[in-house]
Amino acid sequence: MTSYRPDGLEDTFSTTDTREPAGDAAPAEARDSAPQLPTLGLVGWARWAWRQLTSMRVALLLLMLLAVAAVPGTMFPQNAQDPARVAEYLVDHPTTGPWLERLGLFDVYSSIWFSAIYLMLFISLVGCILPRTRAHLAGLRGRPPRTPRRLTRFPAQADATSDATPEQVVLAARAVLRRGPAWLPFARSYRVDVHDEGRGRWSVSAERGYLRETGNLVFHLALVGLLVSVAAGQMLHYRGQAIILQGRGMANAVKEYDTFEKGSAFREDSLQPFTVRLDDFTARFDDETLEPRDFAAYVTVTDPDGTANAEVIKVNHPLERDGGKIYLQGNGYAPELTVRDASGEVAFAGAVPFLPQDEVYTSRGVVKVPDVSGDQPQIGLVGYLLPTAVEVADGLYRSTDPQADAPLLVLSVWSGNLGLDTGVPQNAYQLDEARMTQAVDDSGAAITLYLRPGETVELPDGLGSVTFGSVSRFVALDLRHDPALTYVLVFSLAAFAGLAASLFAPRRRLWIRASAGDGASEADPAEAASGPPGDGRASAAHRSTVVTAAGLARGDDVGLQPELERVLLAALASAGTAPHPPDRTATGRTDRPTDSRDVSDGEMA
Repeated sequence: MTSYRPDGLEDTFSTTDTREPAGDAAPAEARDSAPQLPTLGLVGWARWAWRQLTSMRVALLLLMLLAVAAVPGTMFPQNAQDPARVAEYLVDHPTTGPWLERLGLFDVYSSIWFSAIYLMLFISLVGCILPRTRAHLAGLRGRPPRTPRRLTRFPAQADATSDATPEQVVLAARAVLRRGPAWLPFARSYRVDVHDEGRGRWSVSAERGYLRETGNLVFHLALVGLLVSVAAGQMLHYRGQAIILQGRGMANAVKEYDTFEKGSAFREDSLQPFTVRLDDFTARFDDETLEPRDFAAYVTVTDPDGTANAEVIKVNHPLERDGGKIYLQGNGYAPELTVRDASGEVAFAGAVPFLPQDEVYTSRGVVKVPDVSGDQPQIGLVGYLLPTAVEVADGLYRSTDPQADAPLLVLSVWSGNLGLDTGVPQNAYQLDEARMTQAVDDSGAAITLYLRPGETVELPDGLGSVTFGSVSRFVALDLRHDPALTYVLVFSLAAFAGLAASLFAPRRRLWIRASAGDGASEADPAEAASGPPGDGRASAAHRSTVVTAAGLARGDDVGLQPELERVLLAALASAGTAPHPPDRTATGRTDRPTDSRDVSDGEMA
């Protein structure tokens, strides 16, 4: 039994033929007539992958993925910024730490996967920009579209009559459209093209708004520039922090800095070997509020040729050397201490920086004394320096002024193993108490030592003695060098300007047609001749020029109708006539043309 199929109704997408075979040759013919789907091949797949990579949705996805990939860099310590914290994290997390290190989560911004996302985003932006730039340049060299046959279907419309000839009206409109704004009269506002349509009809087409696409391209090009600048800065930059005591100095060498961060392309021999010595430091505070008013570090900078220059480093007034800037990052007090062990030998002597903790420079510091004689346990001193100490209760002191008018040193004593030989980097301003014991009295209370300048106090448990000599100042200097900062600023401003242009520059097309009175009506050319004999309006149309205008914008543009009326009035006034006010025939209309036969040559690309 055969199934019924109407004649001429064939399923071209079917790979089987349900009709009865008409002989032995029918199956072969059916197989030959079956559709064959083309195969992409290597070139086709490569083209498909390139189109996907350079699409806008993939670019946005990569941008979001780059932001997500940067999150681990804020969650885990990074080797480039703080290798001591990374080492501490690995010790504290012996199970997960090595896996995180293998995944590159301690070097996020130099890892392979982060660099891959970065490069793919760069390629995506470039692949998206190049064809758009080519198309945009072709559009800039093109001519405005010809005037559509019918202007009555556009959202912005206006008309008027004039005593000038159609050619005069159109030429006057061309001059008005080419004229730039009042604040920039020499710049062209519209690209203009004049057409002689024959039979006494002239028209002018104008177009503006390519600045919108230009701004869009500038924005994307600036993003590419930012990516390149940031990458170059990450490779070439370096930054070092160091604390310099008053009367001492340091050389511009990697080993002289307390912390040093560098890019992958940095070379140590690129540092200029100058030296900086802190001669004096002054600080000025408000007498009533104690707020800081001025900090000044007086230094001597010695260049490699031996030339010494006296310089002053202040807040927001860095010292520039070797392409970098040296900032005054902080300051504080450094008490001069001498620690003797149980045998009376000097185990430690020097100034120790104490870091300020509040606005009155209550400073905290740690003194580590590992070099003691014999089998004596190592000594650790932890305490506070009060610049202007006032006793507010029995045995309780606090500082009332940031100036060192009455300094007092308050210390607690620890003994044991400082842990400096474990191979794990330590913070110089923290004491590892894991293998240390705090000195206490007979009642179990912690022993506290109070010292003023010039005083010596015996340490408990026969550990030795400590002498408080004097108080000096120190400054924290921050050297920064990033050759890409200027380019980052330039490209950031360019991106902002391009984005503003792409958002606010209007894209408009205007058309003005001027016709002789006997053929003026667009809607019905015979309308003027259909009136009764002797009609005054018909004779006036023969003697005047009828001007119609229309405008089209990309997107919603509330200024399109006023702009069209302004151009029309200015054109008629420039033609030497007293025009009637334009007739707004489509007030409030925002719909787009629907008849492609009428306006297809006037729609905006």
